[in-house]
Amino acid sequence: MSRSKITSGSIDSTVATAASVSSVAASVSGVLTKGSSNPTITTNGSVGDVYVNTTSGEMFVLTDATTNANSWTNVGDGSGSIDPTYSVEYLMIAGGGGGGSESGGGGGAGGYRNSYASETSGRNSSTESTATFNTGVQYTITVGSAGAGSPSAATKATNGSDSSISGSGFTTITATGGGLGGTRGASGFKPGGDGGSGGGSAGDYGESGGSGLSGQGYDGGLSSTGTGGAGGGGASASGAGNSSNAGSDGGAGLASSITGSSVTRAGGGGGGSQYTFSQSSGGAGGGGAGGIGNTGTTAVAGATNKGAGGGAGGNYNQAGANGGSGVVILRMPTSKYSGTTTGSPTVTTSGSDTILTFTSSGSYTA
Repeated sequence: MSRSKITSGSIDSTVATAASVSSVAASVSGVLTKGSSNPTITTNGSVGDVYVNTTSGEMFVLTDATTNANSWTNVGDGSGSIDPTYSVEYLMIAGGGGGGSESGGGGGAGGYRNSYASETSGRNSSTESTATFNTGVQYTITVGSAGAGSPSAATKATNGSDSSISGSGFTTITATGGGLGGTRGASGFKPGGDGGSGGGSAGDYGESGGSGLSGQGYDGGLSSTGTGGAGGGGASASGAGNSSNAGSDGGAGLASSITGSSVTRAGGGGGGSQYTFSQSSGGAGGGGAGGIGNTGTTAVAGATNKGAGGGAGGNYNQAGANGGSGVVILRMPTSKYSGTTTGSPTVTTSGSDTILTFTSSGSYTA
C-alpha cells in the first residue's frame, strides 16, 4: 500500500511501501520484523515491537508480550488484531425432566444460563459474565439429553442431563438437568425431583415439589389438597401448585435473542389430571401439557432443544412424557471465528457476530 507524505504544506513525492519502511527501520535491531503474512500469537517479542506484513502493508504493534500468547494490535488501515483470547457469549440449557405418571407432576425445565447482552438468566437472575476463550484451544460442548417420562406407576421418571462447556485451562460452565415429575403410584416416587428447575409433585395431598437452582430455574409446584399433579418449574416461574383433581400448569420459560430473533425456551411441564378434568398447560417455552385420566388425552413431551419439561400422565396409570433435550449457543465476533467445529452446529450470522447453535454435543476450536 502506497503512502504520500505531506511536508510544510506540500506533498512530498517520496512513496513509502512496507518493504521500504522495513529497510529504513532495519538498523533498529529487535524493533521491526517483516513477513509475508500477519503475525500470530506465537510470534514472540517485546512490547513495542513492530511487525509489517509485506503482502498487505498492514502494521502491527506488540501490546502484550507473553511467550506464545502475544497480542499484536493492528495500527494500520486494516483490522483484525492478533489476540490470544476473546470473549464469547453463550446461552446454555440442560435437558428437561420427564413427567410423572398416574396424576403425576410435570417435569422441570433444564437449567438456563445466559451471558448474552443484558438478558435475564435463569430464575430471573442477572446476566452472567461472558466466557473467555483461548485461541487454539478446543472447547467441548455437551448438550444435555431429555429426561424420560414415567411409563407406569412402578417406574420413576428421570431427570434431564446436564449441558456444559469445558476445555483446557477453562473453568467448566454447567447447566443442571431439570428435575423429574413425581409419580403417584408408589411409595417414594411422589415428590418432584430437584434440578435446574424442580419437578412438580404427584397429586397425593402434601407431597413436595422439587427445588430449582439459584441462577438456573424455579421450583416445582406442590400438590396440597387434591389428586391432580402439580406443574414443573420453568426458567422464569415456579410450577403451579395444586389443590384440586385437575393438573396444574408448568412454570414459564425465558426469551433470548442471542440468535438474532427472540425465542422462548425452558418451560416446565404440566401436571396430570384425574378423570375428565381440564388439561393443564405446559409453561411458555415448550413445556409439555399434562394428560387427562380416562379421556385418552395423553401427556405431551417437552420441546426438543429447548430444555423443556415433559407433561405428566393422568390417572389410570397413564404414562408421563419425556422432557426436551437441551441446547448450547455460542456468539462471538466474526473476526475471531475460527471455523473449526465438530458435531455439526448450525452456523449463522447476526450483524458483526457469528452464532453457533449446538443441538447435539460437539466442539469448537477457538
